Parts: sequence; structure tokens; C-alpha cells
Amino acid sequence: MSTQSYTPDDQATIRQDTPRIGDWNAHMAPIAPANTARRVGVGVDAGKLWAGAAASAVVTGLVALVGVLVSRWLFHLPVLAPSQDGAYGDVRTTALIVIAMVAAVVATGLVHLLMLGTLRPLLFFGWIWALITTITVIYPFSTTASLDAKIGTAVVNLAICVAAATLVGGVATRSIPEPMPTRRSSLPSYDHATYR
Repeated sequence: MSTQSYTPDDQATIRQDTPRIGDWNAHMAPIAPANTARRVGVGVDAGKLWAGAAASAVVTGLVALVGVLVSRWLFHLPVLAPSQDGAYGDVRTTALIVIAMVAAVVATGLVHLLMLGTLRPLLFFGWIWALITTITVIYPFSTTASLDAKIGTAVVNLAICVAAATLVGGVATRSIPEPMPTRRSSLPSYDHATYR
């Protein structure tokens, strides 16, 4: 029976490499199964989204009010009511403010639904809202109001839609949760010269 003897240099090399071999399993990341279903939506932080929706609704309502006041008082355009009804107009101005606030809430609901069900929710939201904006800007020209009132109403509607889209879109972008950090597989590096 023969015993192998090690020189002090050999023993130091073995002691140095043994912990690296022992840590092999600790550095291995688990492998995901190949048939894992891909998640469809991007996810959403609903609390942040709907808190932003409330603020967006208030700002959009104020945009509607300012739009009517500027049109009627500064440019003397009979938007939503005859000129003799003053700078505010009548109950139709209040209705427009409420509709603007509801539009911001509806836009938030739409983007929330898209974030849960589609891969590029803000792209789809942009297209849908652009088409809605086009309809609201064109609609005043189908009424029997004077041309200047039609133009004033179209500009106010455009301002409302742009405000709702930018505010809700910005809130939606901030409401996408941060991706969880994934641990990468860091395999230990070995010096091949040691094993010769």
C-alpha cells in the first residue's frame, strides 16, 4: 500500500481550491422551467395610479373652466352659451367641467385595464385617446353654433383631452412596478494551471 505525500505548496493549493468547489452549489441560480407561461400585462401599482387619477381629474376640470373663461371673457367667444350670459356662461359650463373630470377617471380606468392585459399599454392608450380627441374636436363643427363658437369649443375640448392624456399617461408610467432583481448565476472561476 502506497501513500501519497504532499509538499507544503501542494497542501496550500488544495486548501485554497477546496472552498471554491464547496461553494459551487451556492452560486447556482435556479433554472426556470422551459414551459413557464409568459405574463401578458406589465402590471400596475393601483394605489399610485388612482391617487394620480384623482389629481388628474381635478386638474382636467380646472383646464375646462379656464378654457371657457378665457374663450368667453378674453376673446368674447360665445362658447357653450350666448355672450350675454357672462364670463362663466350657464349650466353647460358646469356640465363641461364635470365631463372633463369624468373623462380623466375614464382614461385612468382604460389605462389600468390595458396595463393588466396588454404588453404595450401606453401605445394602445395613446392611439385610443388620440381618436377620442379627434372626435371631441370635430364634434362642435356639426352643431348650428356660429363659426367662432365652434372654433372656441373645439380648442377647449382639445385642451381638455391633451391635459387628460398627458396627466394620466404620466401617472401610468410612474405606476409600473419596478422589476424584481434576478440573481444571475455566478460560476466560480478556476485557474486551470492549478489542476495540471
